[in-house]
Amino acid sequence: MDFKYSREKMIREQIRARGVTNILVLNALLKVPRHLFVEESLRHRAYEDYPLPIGEGQTISQPYIVALMTEALKLKGGEKVLEIGTGSGYQTAILGEIAERVYSVERIPSLAKRAREILDSLGYKNISIKVGDGTYGWKEFSPYDGIIVTAGSPDIPPPLIEQLKDGGRLVIPVGDIFSQDLLVITKEKDKIKKENYGGVRFVKLIGEYGWRTD
Repeated sequence: MDFKYSREKMIREQIRARGVTNILVLNALLKVPRHLFVEESLRHRAYEDYPLPIGEGQTISQPYIVALMTEALKLKGGEKVLEIGTGSGYQTAILGEIAERVYSVERIPSLAKRAREILDSLGYKNISIKVGDGTYGWKEFSPYDGIIVTAGSPDIPPPLIEQLKDGGRLVIPVGDIFSQDLLVITKEKDKIKKENYGGVRFVKLIGEYGWRTD
């Protein structure tokens, strides 16, 4: 299968056609081999316009949503970004192509391990991953220029607002367990402004400030 052609087709038909135009985002999507982040049996479907299972009840987001959320961060290069929910590592790699440093928190150890192995094999040196409750963020390296949450939350976790740099942007799906609104939060002098980028559907954000497991 010609994966480079599939990536080019994905960008042309799914990403650009739906309004994503940021050249840094488009170049990252063109470069990162999405098929390596899914099971071998699903690689022929890696560039199609829907999420795919990655094990442990989790998914790799559809390419358009990855592009939309990344563009919403308005990265220019040189930023420090926090990702909540490493998952397959694909969104992490896209961020790693643009930002100077990426810190990613994953709740499930097996997913974090697999993502780390794939990212290492692709040569990413600017990405750090830890296992833990992502709703607490990663305070050690805060504040962040951008924070992206790749799971649906019932509300905005307060630690993430606290760890966002003044002028920074937080992209997070907020809603119930069936559907969410993709919110973009801008922090300005300790006040927050919300923009709604439309309806999405993500797996649950599990944690102290997300959905509880008990």
